[in-house]
Amino acid sequence: MGHITACLSVRCRTEANRWLPRFPGTINGMSKFVRLSGALAGSAAVLVLVVGCTSSEGTPESVEPAGSAASAVPSGLENFYEQTLDWGSCDQFVEEGTAPLGRGVDCAEVSVPVDYANPNGDTAKVVISRSKATGDRIGSLLLNPGGPGGSGLSMATSGSGTELQERFDMIGFDPRGIGASTPQVRCLTPEETDAERAEVNVDMTPEGIALAEADSKDYAAKCAERTGTEFLAHVGTYEVVRDMDVIRGVLGDPKMNYLGFSYGTRLGSTYAETFPQNVRAMVLDGALDPEQDPVDEVVLQGQGFQGAFDAFVADCVSRTVCPLGDDPAQAQARFQTLVDPLIEKPAQTTDPRGLSYSDAITGVQQALYSPQLWTPLRGGLSSLAEGRGDSLLNLADMYEGREDDGSYSNINDAFNAIRCVDDPATTDRAEAGESDTRYREAAPFLDDGRGTGQAPLDLCAFWPVPATGSPHALDPPGARRCRPASVGRRLHDAGSGNAVSGRSGSRQAVGRCPDHVRRNPTHGGSGRKLLRRRCRRRLLRLLEGTGRGSDMLTGATPYAAPIRW
Repeated sequence: MGHITACLSVRCRTEANRWLPRFPGTINGMSKFVRLSGALAGSAAVLVLVVGCTSSEGTPESVEPAGSAASAVPSGLENFYEQTLDWGSCDQFVEEGTAPLGRGVDCAEVSVPVDYANPNGDTAKVVISRSKATGDRIGSLLLNPGGPGGSGLSMATSGSGTELQERFDMIGFDPRGIGASTPQVRCLTPEETDAERAEVNVDMTPEGIALAEADSKDYAAKCAERTGTEFLAHVGTYEVVRDMDVIRGVLGDPKMNYLGFSYGTRLGSTYAETFPQNVRAMVLDGALDPEQDPVDEVVLQGQGFQGAFDAFVADCVSRTVCPLGDDPAQAQARFQTLVDPLIEKPAQTTDPRGLSYSDAITGVQQALYSPQLWTPLRGGLSSLAEGRGDSLLNLADMYEGREDDGSYSNINDAFNAIRCVDDPATTDRAEAGESDTRYREAAPFLDDGRGTGQAPLDLCAFWPVPATGSPHALDPPGARRCRPASVGRRLHDAGSGNAVSGRSGSRQAVGRCPDHVRRNPTHGGSGRKLLRRRCRRRLLRLLEGTGRGSDMLTGATPYAAPIRW
């Protein structure tokens, strides 16, 4: 059986984000969430390794060889594990307007039961992508970029031309209900989504709260009508990890090799808990603090956003022209002077929609996850000062998954459906109000000044199907504990909030690589940067099971915390 070791890493990849981490909050009069998409947002966070634990002397302990005996097929699921895949072009599975996956990548559909308790019932199709190993092959490496809700087919191109791709078939997949997989989770039409984004829900009076909750009930009802409650009840992590094991089986791998970012760490850790005997090697980057209660989680997210905003301000005021002025102490007030008037009147845009207050905040938050987006953020705020909202609307569209033709990916609908079945909903109104108040205190740059100590209940409180998961301590058989460490006080993690709290949320091992990323004030996966030369050889050795202590990653401030999902 593979051994589970939690080890610290850095976040290494940034690109123009197609989606971002999502966390719950209630500021600005609505339940606000930020997706946990690691691989497409640069950050620094935790890397959890499920491989042989490294001894104090730096010598590696054994990892199961790739040719270990095949794992047993769960009773009643033989037809799914023994199906033959029809590999072919990925063109039919790539979303319109999205770049093709490239030469050498092929795709197939994997049939899985909608309800694993009823394998003879309805089935779903999970689309997977593959880039074959070019050298001495170890096996398949399944990858997930995070989300939940985002397509993972492009992950098959991760590490192209590197030593990692020589040793592993790189396998991406669209989890059930997402992207090219069918059926899709769909709740709103494009027109309804545009209308929802134009709404400004900042009224925290009883009347305003009632209106916001009515919107949530309407959204939940449309999800039930357009997706169906049977499928909605089976789109969570509970089912996806079972789909992952079917994928492992049909690929012919006796044991699982897995690389997951952000929400993908939840998939990995739950898989390790559910199928501990099937794990060979696993890397989980961007784990969340397992011990946070819902209110603390929201507050820490707010702290992360505030830290990212402060870092943006420090960079902005150092430049010749900054739309927030040249005094950091006045930048927050200047920011609010720019965005708060949008509550009453949207800014003009070339697109007839205009820039709403909600979209302005979404666009800003989108850019705060990645320093690579600080330049368009500066430009967007400068344009807003002149009465134009085009740049911030483009950033918000990037986050919301809106295409040039006005259509939307199903990323937000899928995100909501998954999170609402993954964890029990908060139904305590006092807790919702406390969350809003503390969030405003933690992220004052986002405070519109309209807080009352009350707030709407989250969408999941009105979800049409019950939750299938709940937080719990994870300690699967074969787990090995290494000396813990944390980089918490070195980071401003706008996504998870873990780093700003001084806790990283997983057992970790000490090591190095690379130091410069610790200054990146965002959350998201290492992704392709983790696969760059400075990191990838160490990553490969860890996946091979030959890594030493020097291949781990540096941390500080030791503490102990179990993984939970």
